[in-house]
Amino acid sequence: MPETVQLEIQGMSCASCAVRVEKALNGLDDVEASVNYATDEATVRFDPASVRLDDLLAAVESSGYHASLPADAVSGEDPSRAWFVRLVGSAVLTVPLAVLAMAPPLQFRGWEWLALALATPVVFWGGWPFHRAAALNLRHRAATMDTLISLGTLSAWTWSAVVLLAGIDADTYFEVAAAITTLILLGRYLEVRARRRSGEAIRALLELGAKEARVLRNGD
Repeated sequence: MPETVQLEIQGMSCASCAVRVEKALNGLDDVEASVNYATDEATVRFDPASVRLDDLLAAVESSGYHASLPADAVSGEDPSRAWFVRLVGSAVLTVPLAVLAMAPPLQFRGWEWLALALATPVVFWGGWPFHRAAALNLRHRAATMDTLISLGTLSAWTWSAVVLLAGIDADTYFEVAAAITTLILLGRYLEVRARRRSGEAIRALLELGAKEARVLRNGD
């Protein structure tokens, strides 16, 4: 007898991630899965005689993400808070860096070293979730939006660091790496907050669904 289970999916950052998870689950025999990126949930219909719950969880893990039963998920925790902390910390460092880089009268001798000091925490600490996701996707031979973000910011920072340390007569782009990271963090924070609210609204609507029904046949 087929059963249906809801799985909480952690680590998805874009719609293509949901497609990968759905493909991994549907790759199992006697499994029909649908992944909702807005709610970070997967609805899975499977035959318990041939597929175990552990097989479903392992399939999600093999695609580079994590899955758990809703009862195992941490309740009441706001996932946007972690993004907000990284956003604020990165913005505090990025604003003076951008002003310094774009206002030549403020640039003093050796200002690039201050730019390096300001940009490094933003790129590596603020952008850590993107770099981590890019590395996990690389292990599974896949590329997502996080791959582009990580590649772009690390390239700008690495080039600038090489120019500065080697004394090459070329422009540095520390402010570019930091600004991109901060703007993407802002977008991700707004996205996660909006998805949380929409998910709560969807669950509230589902709770309003009728649990019982009365059937009227020939007046009875």
